[in-house]
Amino acid sequence: MALSAADLQRRHELEGAPDPFPSLVEDTPVRPRAAAANGTVDTESQEAFPSLAPAPQANKPAASAWGAGAGPRIKPAASKQPVVSDTFSLSSIDLSSAGKDGRPTTLGEIAKQVMSQYKVKLDASTNQKARQTTFHLKADSKKELDKAKKSLLALLSPVVTLTLNAPASTIPTIIGPKGVTLKQIRDQTNVKIDIPRRDTLAPANGHANGASHEPSRSATPLPGTLVDGDEEEEPTVPVTITGAQPLALEAQALLNEIIATKRSRTTQRVRDIPEHILPFIITRRATFEAAAEGGDITLSLNAAAREITVSGDREAVTRVIESIKSAVDYFTNETISLKLSLPKRQHRLLTGKNAEDVMTKARCAVILPKPEDASEEIILWGKAADVGLGVQAVMEKANSAYIHEFPLPGPLPVSRQLLTYMVRVNYPKTLATDTPGVQVFTPSLTGLDRATTIKLDIVGEKSKVDAAVSQTSALIGKLYGSTKDVQIDWLLHRIINSHKNAKKIKAFHESLNVLVFFPPESAEQSSVLLVYDPTSANASLSPVEKKQNLEDVEKELLKMAREAADVKTEVIEVEKKWHDAVVGRGGTTLNAIIGEDKTLSVKFGAEAGQATEDFILVRGISADVNRAVAEIRKIVEDAKNDEIVSSYSVEFDIDREYVGRIVGSGGSGVNKLRDTLGVKIDFSDEGEEREKEVTKKKKGTHSKSKVKIVGRKENVEEAKRRILAQAERLADETSEVLKIPHQYHSSLIGQSGKYVIRLEDKYAVKITFPRESSGDGEGRTREPLKADEVLVKGGRKGVAGAKQELLDAVEFEKESNNVVKFTVPTRSVARILGKAGSTINDIKDTTGVQIDVDKAADDKDNATIAIRGTKKAIAEAKAAILAIAEQVAEETTATVDVPSRFHRTIIGAGGQGLKDLIARCGGPTDSKAQAGLIRFPRQGEPSDEVRLRGEPKLVAKLKAELEKIAADLKDRVVLGVDVPVAQHRALIGRGGQHLNDLQNRTGAQIQFPGSRSYGQVGEPENAADLAGVDPANLVKVSGPRAACEKAVEELKAQIKPPAPEGVTGSITVPLKYHYAVSQQGNLLRQLRSFGVHVEQSVLPSKPAVPPQPTSQAGAATARIDDPDSASAPTEAQWQVVPNYQDAEEGESVWTFKARDQAGLDRALKLVKEGLEHAEKMTHVGFLTLPDRTLFPRIVGAKGSNVARLRNESGADITVSHEDSTIVIVGSEDAIVAAKDAILKMTTNSGRPPRGGRRND
Repeated sequence: MALSAADLQRRHELEGAPDPFPSLVEDTPVRPRAAAANGTVDTESQEAFPSLAPAPQANKPAASAWGAGAGPRIKPAASKQPVVSDTFSLSSIDLSSAGKDGRPTTLGEIAKQVMSQYKVKLDASTNQKARQTTFHLKADSKKELDKAKKSLLALLSPVVTLTLNAPASTIPTIIGPKGVTLKQIRDQTNVKIDIPRRDTLAPANGHANGASHEPSRSATPLPGTLVDGDEEEEPTVPVTITGAQPLALEAQALLNEIIATKRSRTTQRVRDIPEHILPFIITRRATFEAAAEGGDITLSLNAAAREITVSGDREAVTRVIESIKSAVDYFTNETISLKLSLPKRQHRLLTGKNAEDVMTKARCAVILPKPEDASEEIILWGKAADVGLGVQAVMEKANSAYIHEFPLPGPLPVSRQLLTYMVRVNYPKTLATDTPGVQVFTPSLTGLDRATTIKLDIVGEKSKVDAAVSQTSALIGKLYGSTKDVQIDWLLHRIINSHKNAKKIKAFHESLNVLVFFPPESAEQSSVLLVYDPTSANASLSPVEKKQNLEDVEKELLKMAREAADVKTEVIEVEKKWHDAVVGRGGTTLNAIIGEDKTLSVKFGAEAGQATEDFILVRGISADVNRAVAEIRKIVEDAKNDEIVSSYSVEFDIDREYVGRIVGSGGSGVNKLRDTLGVKIDFSDEGEEREKEVTKKKKGTHSKSKVKIVGRKENVEEAKRRILAQAERLADETSEVLKIPHQYHSSLIGQSGKYVIRLEDKYAVKITFPRESSGDGEGRTREPLKADEVLVKGGRKGVAGAKQELLDAVEFEKESNNVVKFTVPTRSVARILGKAGSTINDIKDTTGVQIDVDKAADDKDNATIAIRGTKKAIAEAKAAILAIAEQVAEETTATVDVPSRFHRTIIGAGGQGLKDLIARCGGPTDSKAQAGLIRFPRQGEPSDEVRLRGEPKLVAKLKAELEKIAADLKDRVVLGVDVPVAQHRALIGRGGQHLNDLQNRTGAQIQFPGSRSYGQVGEPENAADLAGVDPANLVKVSGPRAACEKAVEELKAQIKPPAPEGVTGSITVPLKYHYAVSQQGNLLRQLRSFGVHVEQSVLPSKPAVPPQPTSQAGAATARIDDPDSASAPTEAQWQVVPNYQDAEEGESVWTFKARDQAGLDRALKLVKEGLEHAEKMTHVGFLTLPDRTLFPRIVGAKGSNVARLRNESGADITVSHEDSTIVIVGSEDAIVAAKDAILKMTTNSGRPPRGGRRND
């Protein structure tokens, strides 16, 4: 009979699994037969169950079996009495395969074979009337009895094939980790269980063709499973069980038990939720989770399909689904709709987070038309009481940002080219980065077929949007006339844009400044976009050069397309049922046909565009199309004859001892061959018994196993070659047992087996170390190894190399793996270990040894130290540990009572107080040595006891010092003093200098409000005298009373009297005069210099001067794409506009706060003069010079020339740092005078002609 990989592992003892065949009944010791009652079956009766085996006749009394005195036939001299028995009946016995392949022919021969193969006694009795045969088995152990019973059932029962449709989600559980669960079921029942691969059930198409080639399968519900339209229809996997009928039924029951445990979880969906109801449902997630009542569930939303999926415990899922449906019904009945009309551009402001905000604020949902829909109508859904608030929220969001529609210029094809370039270079992101706060939205490239104009939506604050519009306009100006479409069949794009032509396409940009954009392959578009790069530093402004470069690149691309190949389309008629064969498992066959370059398009069924689905369309390069069509025809022909082509088989024998190694762990080896070559491989041991009999006669004969391989001829021959080659390698295998003391095994194995794995990989061997025995006394390793034995198995050369390296490693371990144990006092263990193990880790790192500390439970006074390493290292580590132990033995301990309120003060910030205390007493300065000398109670412990531990002299000094500090602290008082908070900074000084000096002089501690220790000082004694003092003014002084009183006196002496209250005044300033009066902030700084502060009620929002008008008609201008632009304008440009024509209306009240009346009067006078000056600033002139190199002369050294011009003309003059424009503000006569003076300075600059020298 054919065996699976797991069966072969069990048969060849390749795993140490416990007995997989527990007895079906309790152990029943054999006892003498009692008198049989009427109607009961006496299983010990020889009359009822005559033995099928010849019984020995020696020492048997001659008596009639029918005599009245006949008793039970019990052998009086049995050497080994059976102790376990079992009885079962079969209603039908199948001997259809009797006599085949050497099988026994009769029931008696079958019984003989079972008894000879297993150490059992078998009796059988047939009831002809009931047509039942009852079998009674006896054996020494349950294991032998169960094996015999299963073998008997397999030989007598008909072989059946059962199919169990298991839900796909339960397959991993049925298989178990690394196939353990499935293997246990197979071993327990001796049946064959086949679970098809998932990809064989639903082969992927591998190419989007719109047709599914998956065979029709309906999910078979398990008993008790509810069929609900909302429940997820989980696909099933047909699990095939083949074997003896009772064993197959047993395996089926075991699988059903596993499936039943997994079906306690379910997945259900609520589908087709109305679009306007879904936003209300999303906000109620917490309510739905609460409906689960603690059950394990998972909620997921598919917004596009308008459905919610709930997965988890069945009962909890049902409650959640009902809660969701109830909510959908409630909102369906309670909500009403209201239609609003808003410009299409504002729809963008009602999506995403803004829509969520509307739902949160007004409990209303906003439904928008699709982007491609020209309708401007939106629908607002909500309860009748909430719709009004919803309208308000919608209008607020719709007007929350400024939207500018930027139409792309030119005919529609040109606009598409501009849009394609912007999308491909991700220009919206670049623009948003350059102008923070602005969002740019582009229409979809796929939805432009019906568009008449293409627009960009730019959203944000108006000023920022205007800046973005200006930047976009500049880009469009450079792009216009710099794009071109080239029509090249899309199938050739991959060839043209391949790595072979990468340098040439890159050269288009480097030499001709032309970018090439190929459309995405999935779009199947033939239009290739060429763009003259506007961002390049060497871009030309000449339209002629741009056009020429684009045409040159177009010619090169078309030449490359002609050189690539010609394209053709061919439609072949192939019945739909053969499409799966062309696609192959997971699309592998189709991918092989298409090839690596993917220059072919293969469409199936409806996508082929024919009258029926029995066609395949192939389009691509002619040569590739011809090749693909030929391959498809051959694949279809092979598929039609696949049963014949794949029925080639071969049988051969290999030594049985190699089968387990060839099969591999969990069948990994043979499964790899099956998956790689696509063949079926079966190992058969059916001739095992016959070979056993032959082996008894011929001891030197090796037992064989039959291998049968079925599949395509070439694959079958390759699989045979590989198996025979592996068997030959195994024939060269040898093994050797090394005697290695058990104490070195862990070192040779290494952490997680890393050392032994390295040896196995290096020498291609298997190294087995003994393991502890299990509870039944059987070793866990397959090989019977003693505690000091190591098995090395593999090729002869590899075994020799691994052996030598292992023995060398043992010698090294003997030298470096010495162990010394000694004891130390238990109270010294903490010091030996150190804080967080720091001390013992230092010893380990220094000496390189391993140290184990064991506190024995039977000896509370001593602890055992075990050190492992070299002799020298052990000696060093032992000496260091004993030194610490001796130091602890010499130490003394003492306690000091210190009130807990003083502990923090003594310890100091970061423990610095303790460090200073130990240093003053002559203790160590090292922090590790200081640790443990003084121990305060842990925080929260109500104790005043401070423990000291160390050398007797040091402990005595520390105790005396602590008692002195405690006495001083007990005399400590806290006094308060009222110091205005405004003077605290001056009293503290820069870096606390003044405060430290005061504390050092007086010996008291001073805490100002806001310091970290302020709240820990306590309440002052004179709190009653300071009852009315502002807490912000209360300064605490702590320390000895005399020191505190002295510090308080000094603090009071340093307090300055309060300054007299200042005077205030106000004046009204029109907003349009704000900039002129404030003089760009200079006036306010001047006022602060003589103690006057100004508060303004309103600040202007418009700029200081009106914007510069556009170029005048008569002004000299030049376009960036003008071929004659090299001749730049050489004359200055002068433009004049009224200053306050569009100025901001309104007034601002300026409030002045001064120290005295004189300062206030002076400030008011300056502001009034500024107002009079502002009234005269009636005009603004913009003087644009052709050359910025003259600006330094105009400005002068440190602005001297500009200052002189201001004084002479009475106008304000601002020289720009960014462009060539000078802004002049003043009366009309004043700005003209200033302009003339500036021009005179530029014309009389005395610059020499280019290349000449100045004539002095």
